[in-house]
Amino acid sequence: MTKFKMITMGATIAAFTATHAAAGVFEHYGEVQGWNVFLDKEKMSCLIEKSDDLGHVVQMGLMEDRGIGYLGVFTKDEINLKSGDKKAVAVLLGDNLYFGEATGMRSNKTESLNGGYILTDSAEFVEDIAKQYTMIVFPEKSYGFVMNLAGTYKALEMVKKCNAEN
Repeated sequence: MTKFKMITMGATIAAFTATHAAAGVFEHYGEVQGWNVFLDKEKMSCLIEKSDDLGHVVQMGLMEDRGIGYLGVFTKDEINLKSGDKKAVAVLLGDNLYFGEATGMRSNKTESLNGGYILTDSAEFVEDIAKQYTMIVFPEKSYGFVMNLAGTYKALEMVKKCNAEN
């Protein structure tokens, strides 16, 4: 039976910079099971990033104060979510369905990615991301998609080590 959870989610434009387009800000820390781990040299905080064959990019990390985590989901496709628009979003992780709000944004980088970030301070959400193998994202008005989370647990362990060192 799916559990429904309302978590504190918001979004921030300041958090987004596509790592593959902003090599000067991000330092490659390592790679594990398909996830790249980067050190954001401006925020001195680490993040993980993974792309799939359909052009989706997922990023996860901590905000500057490290008390709030973020999940960013981006695509090259047009998703009808303009920069600054706020839309409801649901994320299914295993048996848990999380609801929140995402703020749209469009990358001004070369590859022009569309999407947004959600913020959370829910330890259960973070644990589900680490331990589940797929994430299904249901934006309010756009298409949903499935993201393979295989290797996330080990990637998040590497992020913890990276954050401890920085």
